Amino acid sequence: MRTIWIAVAVTVIDMVIAVPIAFFIAKVATDKWQKILVVAVLMPLWASYLVKAYAWRNVLADGGLFEWLGAPIGASSPGYSETAVIMTLAYIWLPYMILPIHAGFEKGPDSLLEASSDLGAKPWSTMRLVMLPILVPSIIAGTIFTFSLSLGDYITAQIVGGTTQMLGTVVYANVGAANNLPFASAVSLIPIVIIMIYLFVVRRTGALDNL
Repeated sequence: MRTIWIAVAVTVIDMVIAVPIAFFIAKVATDKWQKILVVAVLMPLWASYLVKAYAWRNVLADGGLFEWLGAPIGASSPGYSETAVIMTLAYIWLPYMILPIHAGFEKGPDSLLEASSDLGAKPWSTMRLVMLPILVPSIIAGTIFTFSLSLGDYITAQIVGGTTQMLGTVVYANVGAANNLPFASAVSLIPIVIIMIYLFVVRRTGALDNL
């Protein structure tokens, strides 16, 4: 249940962050800035997964960047915990959410936004009633990446999770030091079944056509 909760939390956080970023890139930025911003979104993917995870370990450490920035408002670092795992995974998988949603915004013609504005709709109403129905398949396509990648992750939990265990860390521990391959195989079936059920559900939405 903890693993599912972390995967869902990462997916929701990435969705909330990705929608305005993708909208700005696709509908607000000029052609020149669109290219620059798309490259900026892709740049973290060029860095090693381990480099990004260990960078967040330094950020979240006692006396690290997070604690230094939060000191003026009395905020403290979450340390190495479940919260740290969610924050790190949300950062690592964010590009996988932005790109499908950006593609969804580009598919929506600007004339729809203009027609909605001409008919007196406010920006929030336009987003909710006009763009969101178009974006649903793209958003679901992004959740497939963030949810499945978070569900099977075990490295981040080991680096910034402290005592936090996920299904992946249990599998890793029993394949390695514990040498209990039957138990590791049994546990590994859990995320596989969850992903299969999730893909079966989203397949009916047409989201897989956006992958």
